[in-house]
Amino acid sequence: MGKVLVITVVVAAVAIFVGERAVNFRKRALASREINLNHLPNCQLIKGIEYGAEDITRLPDGRAIMSTGLKLEGVPVFSQDPGKMYILDPEDTRLKPVELRIGRGFDVDSFNPHGISVYADENDGSVYVFVVNHPNLKSQLEIFKFMEDEDALVYLKTIKHELLHSLNDIVAVGPESFYATNDQYFTYSFLKTLAVLFTIPLSNVVYYSPKEVKIVADGFYFTNGINISPDKRHIYVADIIGHNVHVLERKSNNNLVPLKVVEVGTLPDNIEVEPETGDLWLGCFPNGWKAFVNDPEDPAGSEVIRIQNIHSDKPVVTQVYADDGKVLIGSTVATRFGGKLLIGTNYHRALCCDLP
Repeated sequence: MGKVLVITVVVAAVAIFVGERAVNFRKRALASREINLNHLPNCQLIKGIEYGAEDITRLPDGRAIMSTGLKLEGVPVFSQDPGKMYILDPEDTRLKPVELRIGRGFDVDSFNPHGISVYADENDGSVYVFVVNHPNLKSQLEIFKFMEDEDALVYLKTIKHELLHSLNDIVAVGPESFYATNDQYFTYSFLKTLAVLFTIPLSNVVYYSPKEVKIVADGFYFTNGINISPDKRHIYVADIIGHNVHVLERKSNNNLVPLKVVEVGTLPDNIEVEPETGDLWLGCFPNGWKAFVNDPEDPAGSEVIRIQNIHSDKPVVTQVYADDGKVLIGSTVATRFGGKLLIGTNYHRALCCDLP
């Protein structure tokens, strides 16, 4: 009888713990949040982008470069074609993206691009494109040289390392050096799911260079987007489950020191930094539970926020765009190009809107 009682107590305790964790996860996912529409004028879906544009950033020539066709565990897949890289001129009224050709030596058939970053070498003007790649759902980084006159990428090298085990996004700080976010500590999908459900802070940021590789920040719930301030002195990291953006100071040894945390009230994904103003633009999931459940009849919405004066005592967080999923499902990035705003998604479409 005593053994039965012990088993009953243990089962009850486990049930209570799991129930509490489930409630906490729903809270972290903002499961009860309803989104009010906040559309921008003259929005157009970008022709030819049918299966997501997970990340979009600027090229030095003023055009946009985007990664498309991302396939991840737990994310809907609507095309088995390899991922692609495109460039787009937001000022071109045709809004017709051009696929970037990738030169020899690279396995385009297994290309599965995720976060991207562009680095312009001030010494010789070379432009490098860094791409997180998940061939066969593994994690590695590809470095290409962008050939502007040919709209092509020349493959340079692949970087793999045990500390770069669950890459999500990167920001390049040199021709072969970068900061990267590992959104998970575990490599097995079951353990990844448990870490997310139980909201265990195991994500980190890694610094990589040919001379050293090291963890420079940790203790995040789920690191996602990462970017750098225009003066190169600060790194910004989005914690999607924490609903916040972390501001970290770069040291001369490339370590990062936490300075502050800015609450954003939504689930932030990629971060783009406006070079002229230092403003941060983020694509976000207004309700992460809908993205997790993935009900076609009640899709995940999209949200874009802007953070101004992030280093001041009172940063200003403004919602710039919001949709309930009828136009755009699951926004992951927003990038400003003058009077235009490009918004990308995990697996849906991409949108170009006018900014007031």
